[in-house]
Amino acid sequence: MSTGLLVSESTLTDRYQTTVPEAVRKALHLGKREKIRYTIQADGTVLISKANEDENDPVLSSFLEFLAKDIQSNPQRLASITPALFSHIQGLVGCVDVDLDAPLDDEDE
Repeated sequence: MSTGLLVSESTLTDRYQTTVPEAVRKALHLGKREKIRYTIQADGTVLISKANEDENDPVLSSFLEFLAKDIQSNPQRLASITPALFSHIQGLVGCVDVDLDAPLDDEDE
């Protein structure tokens, strides 16, 4: 049983998507296309908050630091992609048009 001031529920679709309940959107001052941060606590509790887009992603920052150190330590591992590899990649994805900001179609739900 929850002891929070507000309890709200939503349902997951087959694609693990959900609609954020209106009360939660209002409490977090969320607008369309804004990001939500999920913070998982040690006890399994999940906190939902509005993501601050100015903050750096700690996972991405750590990965980029790792890459920078590896490149500095092992420059011999760097190699250009060959024209054959580039051509192969283009053959696989060259005609695919993707808009990552576009909402999903109803049939994709």
